[in-house]
Amino acid sequence: MTRLRNLLLLVISAVAAPHLGQAAASTAPIPDLSGSWSHACLNCLELPLAGPGPVTNSVRLTRGPQAGVGGGPLVGDYINPILQPWAAEVVKRSGEISLAGDGYPTPRNQCWPEQVPFVLGNRGMKILQQTDQITIVYPFDHQFRQVRLTSWYGDSVGHFESGELVIDTVGIKVGRFSMIDWFGTPFTGALHVVERYRLLDYPATMEAIARDAKEHFQYNGITDGFDNGSPPDPNYHGTGLQIEVKIEDTGAFTMPWSATVTHRRALDEPWENVCSESVGWYPGKTSSVPAANSPDF
Repeated sequence: MTRLRNLLLLVISAVAAPHLGQAAASTAPIPDLSGSWSHACLNCLELPLAGPGPVTNSVRLTRGPQAGVGGGPLVGDYINPILQPWAAEVVKRSGEISLAGDGYPTPRNQCWPEQVPFVLGNRGMKILQQTDQITIVYPFDHQFRQVRLTSWYGDSVGHFESGELVIDTVGIKVGRFSMIDWFGTPFTGALHVVERYRLLDYPATMEAIARDAKEHFQYNGITDGFDNGSPPDPNYHGTGLQIEVKIEDTGAFTMPWSATVTHRRALDEPWENVCSESVGWYPGKTSSVPAANSPDF
């Protein structure tokens, strides 16, 4: 009888434990992430505090108040140990094109969809938060993502965990211009991305931005280049939003790596920019979008 009782207790504990864990997780407050957000740089995958990080720009600014940060031609650090040899070669070739004063096609300049985490390089976004779905709207090319909550269906599945929004994404399509970042870093169909959206208090937000300013050029003013999103509100001292993104791709990378993107509240609603209405992406070149040889009417 004692053995039978112990076996029953073990079975009951095994069945109940997951549900108890879910109940405990559900008691954590759900953060309100809704609203417009902005960050002050492009291609801004911030370096993690520890561990492997993203490809960075090997070209550094030599003058100005932000001398020493990555800027100018897009020349990815192809010796980053996260890259498999074939991926490193792709980044190297892109950098050589950039150093020669030319440009190479990207999802942005070719008017193609910007996949995760490339799309995080937009200078802003708007989050529409509902009980069963999160919609993220980006300012460039009417791009948006819909993340179903508590659902196993679809490429992106989201849930709240310990006060953070967690989005798990697989099945990201590989197309002609697919890349992780603006350096041309490629990925394969094995790409697995986990994003964690968390609110930060004002001091922690500004600390993260100051740390990133040592690596990425920051657009600090309202009129100094914000051409695809609203700038941060300089008078807002409330909470910020940080996205921690973890990347795993056994087809392109030698190891998992991570980065962050830190946002402040945006000064205005997201702007709308449409690539196909201005298809000249580099002098003498045109984006790869369908074009009619004759008018429709």
